[in-house]
Amino acid sequence: MRELVGLELERHDASAAIGDIGAAWWALERAHILSQPDLPLHLRVHWTLLGYAVRQRDLREVAGQTLRLALAPIGSLTGRIPVGNTGRSNVSAFQPMPIPADLRATIEAEPKP
Repeated sequence: MRELVGLELERHDASAAIGDIGAAWWALERAHILSQPDLPLHLRVHWTLLGYAVRQRDLREVAGQTLRLALAPIGSLTGRIPVGNTGRSNVSAFQPMPIPADLRATIEAEPKP
């Protein structure tokens, strides 16, 4: 899964570099969905979301990511991760969401440890 998250983060970097804000956020949302089961990876994605929010001067997103960085370890420890959640501040941090079909297939094909 780490490789797939890395690919989405690369997609984010490439999109951000050419100024495609929508595609940059989309790639981060996908990275977030994939990273949820792995706390260190999940936190890395939230740090990346926070950094992008700062660069975009999006104060609402900065506040949302700061909160999510605090909540992610608690959710992981308690097993209460909202599966499929995109990790953005425009959705509740507690709301499960449908996983896009291509990501769902990838997640289901991933060998379980």
